[in-house]
Amino acid sequence: MFKTILFPIDRSRDTQEAMPTVVEMVKLFQSQLFLLSVEESPEPDPELEAAIAEFLNRVKDAFAQHAIVAETLLRRGKPAFVICDVADEINASLIIMGCRGTGLTPEGFQESVSNRVINLAPCPVLIVP
Repeated sequence: MFKTILFPIDRSRDTQEAMPTVVEMVKLFQSQLFLLSVEESPEPDPELEAAIAEFLNRVKDAFAQHAIVAETLLRRGKPAFVICDVADEINASLIIMGCRGTGLTPEGFQESVSNRVINLAPCPVLIVP
């Protein structure tokens, strides 16, 4: 059912809390997993990109401990738009995201990355609270 799963990640606790759900879904549906990190800075920053690449590899290794092979992607831009563009590019059948909860308030609703992804995504989105 979910052949390709996109898991946008950052260094937040929400990413860590969503990982068990991602493991379960990937194993259940025997999905291909893509890990995506989005760098928001408009100009390339080699040090930041190296740190993000190292982080992506650590998360990839964490999935490998569950016998899951993941591909990593690093992109630059506005997170919600990049996530949706990548989902379209890889023909994702599901996006799984952690949620900080800022979108639960009227002030945060419009600024929430997860809310924007839900509204723009080319596929279903699973938000892990």
